[in-house]
Amino acid sequence: MSVTRAAPNRPVIAVTPGEPAGIGPDLMALLDYDDTADWVCIADPDLLDERARLRRRTRHWPRYAPGVRGPSVLPVALGRRAVPGVPDPANADYVLSCLRRAARGCLDGEFTALVTGPVHKAVINEAGYPFTGHTEFLAREAGVSEVVMMLVAGTLRVALLTTHLPLAAVPAAVTPRRLDAALDILDAALRRDFGFARPAIAVLGLNPHAGEGGHLGREEIEVIAPAVARARARGIRAAGPVPADTAFVAERLAEVDAVLAMYHDQGLPVLKARGFGEGVNVTLGLPFPRTSVDHGTALDRAGTGPIDPGSMAAAMALAKALSRGRAGS
Repeated sequence: MSVTRAAPNRPVIAVTPGEPAGIGPDLMALLDYDDTADWVCIADPDLLDERARLRRRTRHWPRYAPGVRGPSVLPVALGRRAVPGVPDPANADYVLSCLRRAARGCLDGEFTALVTGPVHKAVINEAGYPFTGHTEFLAREAGVSEVVMMLVAGTLRVALLTTHLPLAAVPAAVTPRRLDAALDILDAALRRDFGFARPAIAVLGLNPHAGEGGHLGREEIEVIAPAVARARARGIRAAGPVPADTAFVAERLAEVDAVLAMYHDQGLPVLKARGFGEGVNVTLGLPFPRTSVDHGTALDRAGTGPIDPGSMAAAMALAKALSRGRAGS
């Protein structure tokens, strides 16, 4: 297809609302769109119109074409009409089609970044599609072997070595190769996208008290500490392994620019407790910026319930900033 590349000073950012039975389409109706960027909502137009009516909002969605200013819609048809609060496996292909179209546009240079709304992983899997999350899906679409999931809430940045794994599978996934790649990706992203000249990274231990000198596990001694030493030899300001139970006290955080946690629920509960509703999920290592909300589909609030668009607004603002940073690099 012929691609019109976005002007560096005018980001063209794809937005996928996610699960059509959740609050993603509601957010599209409630948001105030920054008029210094063009927002391309990849979704079913009828779904957006219906959810706007339920929210008693008037929203005009012109059809997307290169050069259209402001918010527009790039149509993708639902498999079946979405009922707020009732996820339907018949719409799993729709959700994935929206993501594929957005990723393709980012890879082709048609879009400068991607913002994703919350998806319902279980219903996608029920439809027969193996799906563990946006992070892994977009890595495959981009042909990238290693990516890092990082959540941002204000000045707190928490990256994850492993993402959506059962806890029992985590120790075997804490490998030298994965640690080396994660530290390289995190360091590069903090420099390029977040403007740190020489970022400081705290690397958490896997076990309580970072293994207590080997008495509570040897992963810190045999895997994590050597990876930190290798990273320092490559010029990365990494420190650790740091006990996770004290890594997030204010005095420790003041000394670092990001924390690398070993698994999902080691670092994210702290971040979400401090900034839930304002946090942003960022995928590091992709060839384009991707941000997302820090919350789920909130099925019980879709259509009529109270929702806070703060996380989506923060994700969109960061996507715009990262777009401009990439364009200027």
